[in-house]
Amino acid sequence: MSVTTTVPEGQSEIVMSRIYDAPRDIVWQAMTDPSHVARWWGGAGFSNPVCEMDVRPGGAWHHVMRFPDGHELDMHFVFVEVEKPRRLVWRSVPLSKGSLGRPDAVIDVTLEDLGGTRTRWKMAARFSSAAERDAALAMGFTGPIAASGDRLVAYLPNLVHQADSQ
Repeated sequence: MSVTTTVPEGQSEIVMSRIYDAPRDIVWQAMTDPSHVARWWGGAGFSNPVCEMDVRPGGAWHHVMRFPDGHELDMHFVFVEVEKPRRLVWRSVPLSKGSLGRPDAVIDVTLEDLGGTRTRWKMAARFSSAAERDAALAMGFTGPIAASGDRLVAYLPNLVHQADSQ
């Protein structure tokens, strides 16, 4: 299943969802273990030379995403809420005021167990205003997230196989 994106009218958020063919615990592991995140974050051709995550409320996440052309995007986040294996909330930490012109957001991800072998992922990105949300949309905010989800679809069978072998 591909990603579904909605932009609720009159609100400052973007909501995306998709279903993964993997148990919720495995999807959680793929999303919170930096050794796994580095393997699927970003679209085709992207790499992640730095992925450091302290997955706890107040913990930092430093991530460097390298584009296929060699350009790097240095990202910093802080975890706000962590409810293993159901919910993960983080927010952007700008490197400086207006860093790279990117709108800041609070990202709220929920994982719903759909019966053992399937998981519904839902992400709500909340911006400070509808104008910030619209700026994020204009910058292509949803494209890399959908592409990352596609890479995660391809990566999850490896984790499912590892879990089945143990």
